[in-house]
Amino acid sequence: MRLKIEKRLVPSAWLKVTVPVCSVLMAFAIGSLFLYFQGVSPLKAYTVMASSAFGSAYDLSETIVKALPLAMVSLATMSCFTMLLWNIGAEGQALMGALAAAAAVRYFPMENPFAMLGLMALFAMLLGGLWSGFAGVLKARWNVNEIISTLMLNYIAIRGLEYFVYGPWRDPASLGFPMTKPFIDSARLPTLWGTRIHLGLYVVLFLTLLMWFLLRRSRWGYEIQVIGSNARAAHYAGMNYERSVVLVMFFSGAIAGLAGMCEVSGLEGRLQAGFTAEYGYTAIIVAWLSHLNPLVSLLVAFLMGALMAGGDALQIMMGLPVATSTILQGLILFFVLGGEFFYKYKISWDGGR
Repeated sequence: MRLKIEKRLVPSAWLKVTVPVCSVLMAFAIGSLFLYFQGVSPLKAYTVMASSAFGSAYDLSETIVKALPLAMVSLATMSCFTMLLWNIGAEGQALMGALAAAAAVRYFPMENPFAMLGLMALFAMLLGGLWSGFAGVLKARWNVNEIISTLMLNYIAIRGLEYFVYGPWRDPASLGFPMTKPFIDSARLPTLWGTRIHLGLYVVLFLTLLMWFLLRRSRWGYEIQVIGSNARAAHYAGMNYERSVVLVMFFSGAIAGLAGMCEVSGLEGRLQAGFTAEYGYTAIIVAWLSHLNPLVSLLVAFLMGALMAGGDALQIMMGLPVATSTILQGLILFFVLGGEFFYKYKISWDGGR
């Protein structure tokens, strides 16, 4: 007998649910071993995490606050991933969006909130799109690996933002915590229901519906899927591969830039280093767990936000390192990517000799 691996022509619907769920359960099982060797009861730790994420109305609102940027950035990556373009630079694109929004406030302040927020969003989407589109041009014209280019652009974005925060835009009153001056009131997204949840919630809901329509019901979304499945066949069908690559990368970066603008405008109220808490990388997990389905990504982002909120509680209440939740996120990504094998392939025993 020998092991036989066959590609599934049409994966069944139940596998779309079973594989991610089992992947997450396996990640938490391995995470239990990590917690155990830290001298902490896994059951107690997971109970603290769940209580901190869902235990009260305030905890629930904070979970939503953490989920909003995850949902928006995951939406930004979906168009690229559907086309098999591996945009790993959403983190840097969000940073550039925040930087552009801060520039709009600094150099073009306006008292009208609609005009001010609109200008900030325009600047953020333009710079985020150009930042990602540059990697798209490199890919389309010279076949430069987009994983490397987008990842390297992240570090340029981080250092570029730090230059302004620590340098010419630094608020003299910030003392040992370098940051820009507070945004004017018209540059702040309104908060909702007396919580820290801001108007970005409605932006996320709108973008989710828009992405679902674009990817599942529009001609452009169909072209993206065809190019992702077989670029050569798409070329013979008259689809412009180079133009599509640049356009998809620009669109992805624009959404990520908007996410950065919403984060600084809705929560921070000023620009400072490290404000994204590396949401751009966690959003990749959200996109894959949701199987690139924009509607499902809302739920996955919410659960991932709960994991991040619970990780903060572990640090405060149990003295565990802040990296604990990051380790769990890494385990989830590892098992999700591994689970993709069982989603695409079927394993059986061949009885022949």
